[in-house]
Amino acid sequence: MNSSIETFVKPFREHIEKDLDSILAYNPETLDKSRGEWQTNIGNFMADVCFETASLVFEKRYQQKIDVCLLNHGGIRSILPKGNVTTRTAFEVMPFENNLMVIALKGDQIREMAEYLLKEKKPHPLSGIKIYFNSELKIKAIVVGTSPLDLSKTYYVATSDYLSNGGDNMIFFQKNEGTFDLDYKIRNVLIDHFKEVDTLKVSMDKRIIVE
Repeated sequence: MNSSIETFVKPFREHIEKDLDSILAYNPETLDKSRGEWQTNIGNFMADVCFETASLVFEKRYQQKIDVCLLNHGGIRSILPKGNVTTRTAFEVMPFENNLMVIALKGDQIREMAEYLLKEKKPHPLSGIKIYFNSELKIKAIVVGTSPLDLSKTYYVATSDYLSNGGDNMIFFQKNEGTFDLDYKIRNVLIDHFKEVDTLKVSMDKRIIVE
């Protein structure tokens, strides 16, 4: 690079690097998407954070509550290591420009979602719902929040714009009753959460449960 250009660019680069590496929170354990068959600690963490954030934004704008959050296992691109958490950490975990969406689905599509998850056998990040199944991968029960799934009810599901458009073959999102773009990048959801807490809290409670 031309030395004069480098001299001009250097202060901007150093400022950006400083912002990326400023400490936002502390993570007490390594979060890794490879640890777990039906759910992982990083998947639970991301789904719970997006569920909580989407709920606040959606209720404020539309006076409705979020029922479920579903993200995709493949969208998590890095571990979240034990130790200090920075803005750079969020970019490593979620490098994509995916927006947080809310999709209105009938109970029929929620059941289709559950069937998809059992068929896929991947620990896709999930929050707000519990799916009970037997050893033959047959659904025994679905509980949304604290209530059994009502096939005729409309539920509000937080997800990414990639999945809402049928990404990862999640075509049930396209059979919807309405879509709402929260105009909030999932990476920024993570960054804002890091700024709000001193120490990350992770739940390893089961969301997909064999009985």
